[in-house]
Amino acid sequence: MPSDPERRALFGLPEWLLSYRGTWLRPDIVAGLTAAAVVIPKSMAYTSVAGLPLQVGLYTAFLPMLIYAILGTSRVLSVSTTSTIAILTAAELSELAPSADPATLLRATATLTLLVGAMLIVACVLRLGFVADFISEPVLIGFKAGIGVVIILDQVPKLLGTHFAKGPFLRNVFSTVRTLPETKPITLALALAMILLLIAMEHYTPKAPAPLIAVAAGIAGAFFLHLTAHGVELVGFIPRGLPAFTPPSLDLASQLWPGALGIALMSFTETIAAGRAFAAKDEPLPQANRELLATGLANAGGALLGAMPGGGGTSQTAVNRLTGARTQMAELVTAAMTLVTMLLLAPLIALMPQATLAAVVIVYSAGMIKPREFRDILAVRRTEFLWALIAFAGVMLVGTLKGILVAIIASIVALAYQAANPRVHMLGRKPGSNIFRPRSEAHPEDESFPGLLILRPEGRIFFANAQQLLRKLRAYVEQAQPAVMALDLRAVFDLEYTALKMLIEAEQKMRDLHIRLWLVGMNPEVLGVVQKSSLGETLGREGMYFNLETAVAKYQAETVAPVDQTHSIIA
Repeated sequence: MPSDPERRALFGLPEWLLSYRGTWLRPDIVAGLTAAAVVIPKSMAYTSVAGLPLQVGLYTAFLPMLIYAILGTSRVLSVSTTSTIAILTAAELSELAPSADPATLLRATATLTLLVGAMLIVACVLRLGFVADFISEPVLIGFKAGIGVVIILDQVPKLLGTHFAKGPFLRNVFSTVRTLPETKPITLALALAMILLLIAMEHYTPKAPAPLIAVAAGIAGAFFLHLTAHGVELVGFIPRGLPAFTPPSLDLASQLWPGALGIALMSFTETIAAGRAFAAKDEPLPQANRELLATGLANAGGALLGAMPGGGGTSQTAVNRLTGARTQMAELVTAAMTLVTMLLLAPLIALMPQATLAAVVIVYSAGMIKPREFRDILAVRRTEFLWALIAFAGVMLVGTLKGILVAIIASIVALAYQAANPRVHMLGRKPGSNIFRPRSEAHPEDESFPGLLILRPEGRIFFANAQQLLRKLRAYVEQAQPAVMALDLRAVFDLEYTALKMLIEAEQKMRDLHIRLWLVGMNPEVLGVVQKSSLGETLGREGMYFNLETAVAKYQAETVAPVDQTHSIIA
């Protein structure tokens, strides 16, 4: 009897389908229909952020969703596009072809999406799934908040009914303020009504398809109140029918690949984060490398039908989970409803006011700005709060795509700072026990031993932090003037050659000052490194101890012995 993995390999069927239960069908259908009411309007809204025709949003919520449902490892992840990906796509396309004709723009979009898919597939082959954890959480919080601000500013002119040439963030701020006198009151009133409707529904009826209701209300208002006669702009013509094959352009690939790399990184980061966040206790966690393959093929397949880059979305996945989805069957239902929309409802969508779309974008993009998370970071780690602010400001000051680079550099700098600045604790012993802990004002009663300085460094000691560690050790020695410095190395998992050489030189200088160095609590790897070096020969067995209890007992025995001898001589 073949095992489950063998059956999957044999039939090429997804895991959730092989184990599907009849009782799951009804909740999956309900969740799929509800999610469609959220995904379809939001996909079109995010397409408008990217500056693309609205039908591209429908294409993005169709084939990529089908491909992921078959290949993905998350049971409830909803894959189309997100606000982050949309603004990154907008930045890349605006740099490449700011005034391109629609055909060129669609070809550039297909090329960009195909490159994103190809990069994700290559990352899967190279087993780079761990990259999802490479951007630290504070940096990602700052980056997404910056993206949220950029998106909201980008949509404000649609709320006001104004127009100006788009540029860098600060220029757009000034242009928005400059064009305020040109605001169209009817457009602004409609937009504010839509925003209030969306906020009220999210607060009082969170399970209701708020975007669909807002879109329906906007279309009804435009039709029955003749809003176009009052200067309200509509989204305009949307072609009905299946998407046509959109060939990518190899000529554009050389210009688009840097941006595609950043979009691929954010697509995978958001996908794996959403998949993990909404996995139930009885469901398998998403497999990072398999998710790379699934999202890669979803993007590559969608590119051939003119879709924009996509990935797993948090808010739409939340709708899936809240409405009872059990498997990716819900996504197949959502994709089917997208197909129905493309075939039958396109003329109706054309009546939607631009202000309604902008309201949907703003309400759901505002959720990316989370002041409470900034406060939480600040309360715990001031340094990481600084990294979050750097990523937040980077998006607005240098642009969204370059903002990714700023975010990555901020993560690397944060990691380098932590690695290059190892902590060193001076230890005392808890009275009446063998527990050694960092000395602090909270425990003034902890025991110390005159002439014995006990220090505990933490982390890997290597070339980047050896000198910083030496400076900290020297400061403690100069302050304590000990006879023996015992280094408790149980929190050091690796000792690199540069750091070993530093210890050898430090031991020699301490010996000249009549201070002995003891090494305590080394793991087998660190012990092996020390024993193979001249430091091991110099210290010998008397300079290396299994634990602090033994080292302290040895020191106390040495200091008591001369006193005993003096007493015997006097006697």
